[in-house]
Amino acid sequence: MTAIRIALKRLPNGADLPLPAYATAGAAGMDVVSAETCEIRAGERRAVATGFALAIPDGYEVQVRPRSGLALKHGVTCLNTPGTIDSDYRGEVKVILANLGAETFTIARGDRIAQLVPAPVLRAELAEVDDLDATARGDGGFGSTGR
Repeated sequence: MTAIRIALKRLPNGADLPLPAYATAGAAGMDVVSAETCEIRAGERRAVATGFALAIPDGYEVQVRPRSGLALKHGVTCLNTPGTIDSDYRGEVKVILANLGAETFTIARGDRIAQLVPAPVLRAELAEVDDLDATARGDGGFGSTGR
């Protein structure tokens, strides 16, 4: 398994919190905790502080993904999923959470709120053309395959 080095700076609001960490040997994502106590009412969304900033190497991103237990048990998920932390961003990492459940959800400082997954980035070079090559699917989308 290949590892990349990501620099992490604790911010004052996260000085006593655990660092993002893999919960099991086979985990793809590192659990990240909240640096604040807050409530998200049903139907609302909120950017929740984590208490750290990252320096991600060029050629990589860190994806922010929801925790399945929060989604299933409480209807709380990450918006903009997967969210991307770009390699040139140096501000505090915040997790955009939405409460799709029917009740107010309380987050305590130190609660696990999301997962972080580092991933390589491929950059594209666009080539403008007059026509695109034909495929069997064509321009059918949004359920056009019958599934």
